[in-house]
This record gives sequence, C-alpha cells and structure tokens, in this order.
Amino acid sequence: MHKAIQAVAVLLLIFLSSCGDEKKTLVIYTTHGEELTSEYARLFEKENPGVRVYAIDMGSQDALDRIRSEKANPQASLWWGAPAPLFMQAAEEGLLQPYRPSWASEVDSAHHDPADRWYGTFLTPEVIAYNSEKLDSSSAPQDWDELLQPQWRGRIVIRDPLASGTMRAIFAAMIQRELRRTGQLDAGFEWLRRLDRNTASYTLNPNLLYIALARGETDVTLWNMPDIMLQHNENNYPFAFILPRSGTVVVTDCMALLRNSKQPELARRFYEFVTTRDALIHQAHTYYRIPARTDIPREKLPVWMQQPLKVLPMDWQLFAEKSNEWMQYWDDHIRGRGGK
Repeated sequence: MHKAIQAVAVLLLIFLSSCGDEKKTLVIYTTHGEELTSEYARLFEKENPGVRVYAIDMGSQDALDRIRSEKANPQASLWWGAPAPLFMQAAEEGLLQPYRPSWASEVDSAHHDPADRWYGTFLTPEVIAYNSEKLDSSSAPQDWDELLQPQWRGRIVIRDPLASGTMRAIFAAMIQRELRRTGQLDAGFEWLRRLDRNTASYTLNPNLLYIALARGETDVTLWNMPDIMLQHNENNYPFAFILPRSGTVVVTDCMALLRNSKQPELARRFYEFVTTRDALIHQAHTYYRIPARTDIPREKLPVWMQQPLKVLPMDWQLFAEKSNEWMQYWDDHIRGRGGK
C-alpha cells in the first residue's frame, strides 16, 4: 500500500512537472529497485537529451494491478521486472503490446512469450537469507523444510506475498512441490500454515523487511538473491544467504511494452538500451542480475554466475492460472493463524 500511494504521488508529480516542459516523458513501472533503475534512467536521458524518464518502483503484483486499472488510459509505456506468470496474465488480458527485440533469438523459448508479448531479461534465484551477525552458514536453515522447525518460531520475517511476485513464486513453488509429492493441494497449504506459525511479521515493502533483518528483530527471511547481495555490498547490511539444498526457485524476470501507451517508440528504445550485451554485463557485476540472454560470454560474467544452479521444478503456467486463487486462500485462512 505504501508503494502504491507513492506511485500515485509520483504520477501527480510527473503531470505537474510536464506542464510547460518541452521534454518527452517516458514512464516505466519497475520492480528492480531504485539503484538499478535510477542509473539506467540517467544514462538513457544522457543519451537522449530531449527525454525525461520516470521509473516508478513497486511490487510485482502492485505493478500488474496498476496496469490493469489504467487499461483505458495507460500512464506507463514500459513494464520492467516481475515474474513471467504475471506477464502471462497481462498478455492474456490484452495489456501488452507485442515487440520482438533485436536479441530475441538469444533467449530460450522457456523465457519468452511465443507471441512476443514479453521477454525474460534476468533469471533470479530465490534464497534463504539471514542476519550474519546472529547466524552463520552452518547454523542458518539449509533447506525449505528446515524453516518449519520449532527453533525458528518468531524468527522469520516475510514480505507480504499479496503484493510481491518474489514471495508468490516461493509460496507457489512450495504448494506445487507438495502437490507433486502427495497429490493433495491441501498439503501445500499445510506447509504454508507451518511456515506462518514461525513467522513474526509480514512487511508491506522490501525496505521494511531489510530493516527488520538488519536490526536483528528477526533472523531469517526468504527473498531474491540479487537484492540480498546488493543490500549487503552497497548498504553494508549484515546479510548472507543459503541456496536451498533441494533446489532453488529461479524466476524469469521480464519486460514488455504496454498496449496503447503514450510513448511506444521511446519505450522500444529504452527496452533495447537496457538489454544490450554491455548493459547486461554491467548489471551482472553491479546489481548481481543473471542475464537471460544466452549469448553473453561466460568469461564476462562474475565467477559465481558461471556455476550451475540446482533448480526446483515449477509449472509456471499453473502459477499464472492459480496464484491469485492460492494467495486469496492463504490470506483468508492461513495468514496469522498458523499457530492456532
């Protein structure tokens, strides 16, 4: 909610500042955080002096909900960042404008829409993160199921999954894993109920999650690896992470043009600008983002990116179809009730 209100304020500011401003305005909805998006907004403006870029950061589900609400009069021209299933939903609802980027042939078919309505830009692993002043790599939970042990009661903080594509992906992965194992959907919800029993709080936005973990109010969270690394290296937060032993959820973070937008040509130019080989190599080293393009020379990437990940199986189409239903059930029947 906080970021949604912030987004409205930014849109109002855009309107007011554009009055009498001869520069063209490009509005982008993004989930990639201020550090990455503000740098590339500045670089694009430098290369295009007649353009002003507003990159509005928000949760993945908040971005989709806003794009839906603005369908008749889109305020943004580009959507940069969120798990593929949310883009699948947007594509089926007619919210996205097909566009085939110049590097389309360099992305695996699993990471883009066959009708060119969205393309993956990053592959984002989800991890178990912890406060490294309170735990170390041997005492932190090593796998998903260890989070359910009694010793972690009241020691876990989680980003509210209703607004977060990252948490929706992790929750959906656990539901699907238990569904494969038992054949019962209820087994997945029981797993989430046991996690809720150990959860101290659900934060409204990532910054509140970082603060709770950094201050030692809680010891453990579930989040994406690039953001944990960025907060540790840029803000000196005492964060470290574990790649779960049984496999990690790897989200395809995507990009798409929005249908009937105000600046489609500028949006296409920005789309290409932030996904060149050089840009992706820079993003890999500076923002810990694993590129989805397969033509990036491995030796140009950080050493840690050259190691294969153990990936947890995931039916992303099922996620796209069922995530809203599953999250509504979680909100109605599980949130804050795990210990009851």
